[in-house]
Amino acid sequence: MAQIGRINRLRVTRKRDYGVHIDGGESGDILLLKKFAPENCKPGDEVEVFVYADGPNRLRATTQKPYATVGQFAKLRVAANTSSGAFMDWGLQKDLLVPKKEQHARMEEGKSYVVFVFLDEKTKRITASAKLDKFLGLQPPDYAEGEEVDLIIYDKTDMGYKAVVNNSHGGMVYKNEVFQKLHIGQQLKGYIKKIRADNKIDLSLQQPGYQKIDTVSRSILKTLKAHGGRITVTDKSEPEKIYALFGISKKTFKKAIGALYKKRLISMDANCIKLVR
Repeated sequence: MAQIGRINRLRVTRKRDYGVHIDGGESGDILLLKKFAPENCKPGDEVEVFVYADGPNRLRATTQKPYATVGQFAKLRVAANTSSGAFMDWGLQKDLLVPKKEQHARMEEGKSYVVFVFLDEKTKRITASAKLDKFLGLQPPDYAEGEEVDLIIYDKTDMGYKAVVNNSHGGMVYKNEVFQKLHIGQQLKGYIKKIRADNKIDLSLQQPGYQKIDTVSRSILKTLKAHGGRITVTDKSEPEKIYALFGISKKTFKKAIGALYKKRLISMDANCIKLVR
């Protein structure tokens, strides 16, 4: 059975002047227009297609690949705004609708938003929503503290940045722990800092604990050598200054220089860190 809103590998049954017909199993016959059909494709061949509904009880296929499929979050640009809602450019010839009821506020043409792509069970039409919270955390989070996860930044608040975690849950990166520029729709790696009693997830952009210390320590030693064995950055320096030089948080930096100091590889005073010759 063909899955609507997803990439399918299906068999060609007939070839006509206008296109080819594909076996959708229980979903029935699916048309792939000639302009989207692979060159020289013939009955018996398998083709990789994206399946969508083009009206009641009428499925169509395309070899075009959308920027996101059903069940995924993505940052998409508004191509047009109508009385029905906003239409997003998602890489296909036909734009993706975000109905008015699925918007927090009227979306502006030309701007980009993070949305969730889902299948409307009543109409079988592929639809999108900007109300992400109702699609997140449908199952209890099952992560270990320190686990690396995939993030999509989707909102900025007074507390920090909201992020989609592994395409399944919502989490927060607190602003006092952000030492790099972030923007809505940005995809990056992060780490589970804590899962709270209410199942909300605290995130970090730096690997927690001492797991990164060896790598960080080598980076600090390399930077010290490049600066003649002395840098005017200490554990009292501003977090932004530390991040600008090393690309790490102040907490990680303090752990690393502490480890180096114990190994007698560096010396420290109130104004600088030096290599021990």
